[in-house]
This record gives sequence, structure tokens and C-alpha cells, in this order.
Amino acid sequence: MSTQNDAEQYGHSATTYGDDKPIRILDTDGTVLPDAEVPDLSADELVSMYEDIKLARRFDQRAISLQRQGRIATYAPMTGQEGAQVATSYALDDQDWLFPTYREHAAKYVHGMELESLLKPLCGHRDGYAIPDGVPIMPEYIPIATQIPQATGMAWGNRLQGNPERAALCHFGDGATSEGDFHEGLNFAGVFDVPVVFVCNNNQWAISVPRDHQTASETIAQKAAAYGIEGIRVDGLDPLAMYSVTSAALQKAKNPAEDDRRPTLIESVQYRYGAHTTADDPSAYRDEDEANAWREKDPLDRLQNYLTATDILDDELEAEIDDRIESRLTDAVETVENATTDPDSMFDHVYAELPDRLRNQRDRLRALREKYGDDAFSEVLE
Repeated sequence: MSTQNDAEQYGHSATTYGDDKPIRILDTDGTVLPDAEVPDLSADELVSMYEDIKLARRFDQRAISLQRQGRIATYAPMTGQEGAQVATSYALDDQDWLFPTYREHAAKYVHGMELESLLKPLCGHRDGYAIPDGVPIMPEYIPIATQIPQATGMAWGNRLQGNPERAALCHFGDGATSEGDFHEGLNFAGVFDVPVVFVCNNNQWAISVPRDHQTASETIAQKAAAYGIEGIRVDGLDPLAMYSVTSAALQKAKNPAEDDRRPTLIESVQYRYGAHTTADDPSAYRDEDEANAWREKDPLDRLQNYLTATDILDDELEAEIDDRIESRLTDAVETVENATTDPDSMFDHVYAELPDRLRNQRDRLRALREKYGDDAFSEVLE
């Protein structure tokens, strides 16, 4: 959803505070930092970005509530990380490929997925995992780091096929940097100079493993030097900084200067406010004061304050946004919960030929449904 060429701003469009300090444009109160340059987005585009971040926040709250009520399966919350997700997807052009993890709900939505598709798999509808034709998003990756070499491979394939205007953007967490796939993917990307941008969402915790137990490197961005590519740290709670740096990295991937390498590793320094998933209890391994300190840098609040201070956002527009968000979420939940599926379908596409043990299970299920009816199963679940 790129709206401009930010290549000329790369490296000087935002304020940096030393080599290891994340790039920022907005201060924690939403004011523009001295010498920082706000990306050239129109008022409508800024409001759209804000609305999508707010939608993501509300979607997260609704999904957690649905899971606690037993209406969806285990869910991976994104609150605190939704600003970076939305901003990076805004930087993508329509033809660019997105490689998400199980947490990039907002990134997928902005790049073309429907809200209903994000919820359907959590309600047992496998078609939610199906990516619509023409939407360049890979299905979400559950295993850690496996998407990194695949993103590199797709980017290399695009270059070999003469598609210089198509890049790949790959999300992963700080825990993924300890996997061999991380090394292999970035090393290959550097050697073959492929058009790919790696976004490490450093949310400080790989489930219960803290960042300082993950690596002895001072930063994750500095790991890029080992692969001969550029590494850059960004305040992942600053949507404008994330948009600016990601846009520039994507432009460099497609149209590098003579001395530039195409790949970039972006370390998005952020925080996972809540649990790793709804099956996790973060109070068992971290202090709530730590999370509260990060909430002072909240991406939604920062962008809201900036838009209000620049007279782009007012109470009337805020109310319109809230109404649209509530309507979209209500419609999405109703659509998913009213969807039907044939229980037999759970046995499809597991094996090329259904083995006897699964055939017996399917036949047993059919017999029970015929004897008691499907309503009996619903009563048991309730």
C-alpha cells in the first residue's frame, strides 16, 4: 500500500540517537522530534493508518474475549505490536509479498486479507487459511523462522524471473534469530543480493525467554553485518518511523543505488503488552511494571496525539472511526459464527489416501451424527 518513494529519505528522515538507538520520528507524547521528518503521507492516508491501528487494537480485545468465552481457539495477541504491523504493510506495494507469523493479524488485514479470514481458522473453518487469488500473502507460519529462507527464495526467484518491482517482506520475532533458518536465510539473501526486507519484531520476550538470554549481541540489527547487508533499529512503537524506514528499505530492495545491497534487516524495538498466546501467563516470568513502562510509548496514543495536534483528527472524526470499527468487528464475528462446515472435512487433505484408522474414525463420527443429530454435539459443547 505504498504511497510514495521514500528512498531519498532513507537514513536521514528520522532522528537517531547513536548507532544503537532506534530511529524515531514521534516522541512518546506524539510530538515530532527535532530534525525528524514526517513521511509525505496525506491527511487521509494518516487517518486511514490510524483507523487500521485502532481497528487492530479492538480486534485484539475482541478476539481475546471470544477465546475466554470458548468461542475461538488459542489466540496470539498483538497489542503493542499492531502499530508496526500496520505501518510496514502500508509501505508495501500491491504486488509485494508478505510473509507473516501467527501474530501478524493486522499486517495481513492491511495487505488484503478480510477480518473474517483471520477468525475462521480459530473457529475450525480451514478455508480461513486460504489466501484469496491475487493477494500476495503467504499462509501464516507457526514453526519459528521457517519463513525466512522461503522469503529469501521467493525474492531470489522474482529477481531471476525479471520482476525487479516485486519485493518480499518477512516478519519474525526475536526468538527466531536463534534458529538456523535465520542465519541461512540472511546469509543467502546477502550472497545473492535479493530484494527482501526482514522485519524482526523484537518484543523483548520469546514466550518466557528474555531478550538478553536470546543473544549476546548488543542489538539484533547489528547481526546484519555478518551477512553483508544493512541493519537498522527502529522504534517499533512509532508507526511513522516504521513506515518511513520500511518504505525506504523496500525501495532500496527494488532499485538499489550502485553501492547498495538490496536486503535490509530492520529491528523493530517494541513490546508485547500481553501474553504470548491466550494459553500463556506472562505474570509467571515478567513484572507488570515493565509492561506499564512500555505502555507509556503506546503507538495508538502517539499517532492519535500527533493527528490531533495537527488538526487532522477531532472528536467528530474519532466517533465516526469508532462506529466503523465496531460495525466491521460485529459483522466479522457474526459472519464467522454463522458459517457452516461439514465435520467430514476434517479428514480431508491429511493423507493422499485415508488410512484405515482415520477411515474408522470418520465412519464412527458419521454413525454418531446419524444417530443423535448434529444438535446433540452443539449441546455438549455448550
